[in-house]
Amino acid sequence: MNAMRTTVLMALLVGLFMMVGGAIAGSRGMMMGLTFAAVTNLAAYWFSDKLALMMSGAQEVSPAEAPDLHRMVASVARQAGVPMPRVYMIPQEQPNAFATGRDPQHAAVAVTEGLLQLMSREELEAVLAHEMAHVKHRDILISSIAATVAGAISMLPRMIFFFGPGDRRDDDGGGIFGVLAAMIIAPIAAVLIQLAISRAREFEADAGAARITGNPLALASALQRLEGMARRAPMNVNAAASHMYIINPLGGDILRGIGGLFRTHPHTEQRVARLRQIAGIR
Repeated sequence: MNAMRTTVLMALLVGLFMMVGGAIAGSRGMMMGLTFAAVTNLAAYWFSDKLALMMSGAQEVSPAEAPDLHRMVASVARQAGVPMPRVYMIPQEQPNAFATGRDPQHAAVAVTEGLLQLMSREELEAVLAHEMAHVKHRDILISSIAATVAGAISMLPRMIFFFGPGDRRDDDGGGIFGVLAAMIIAPIAAVLIQLAISRAREFEADAGAARITGNPLALASALQRLEGMARRAPMNVNAAASHMYIINPLGGDILRGIGGLFRTHPHTEQRVARLRQIAGIR
């Protein structure tokens, strides 16, 4: 299923860039869009993990630099039945975490400094188990590619301003109307791509974490604390990668009602309720 989603996402990127290129500069623009999309897709597959880590400001830490964290990651990885991932630290006060990589053999887990400082040991283990569940379920490739694709799409308005409508006498582009349409479509497409892959997989990773640790209430407690702290102190992070984190780092569960259509995560209380059901508590 994830392989199919990855293929669809890459095909969508090709179609979108060709459409925008055609709107701006006709057939010449479509070829430029195809070339840019092809390069972006290659980079997304092979380097999406590195780009995601770079966007977050994460730095790899060795066992000597963070021995307790490495021991806990190794322990949770063994329980999850996945290889030991690379370990990264994000210099942010907000507690949060994400996993990335092409597959379980090339995975990385990144945690913020705030997560280590503000979570109890059981809560930290539960958060790491959530990320290991993403690795085990092979969510990390589609999530990382989505971050790269969303970032590329977010660049379209700037590219349009840079190149401009140009001279349309010898081309079949849509002139200023094509440019305006492309500028409207680009950010909407970036949000829709994130929404297409985020919500269900978070529920699945929560359930997976409960199975790994045998302690669903620890994750429920962690999610509630993470939500409150994210709402009080939004993280300075690239919005294109916000869907990768266990809790939306840009302000937590802040979108309600119609705004909920544009969420990248399920409502935290829904996640907590499901974890309580797993624990046998109504």
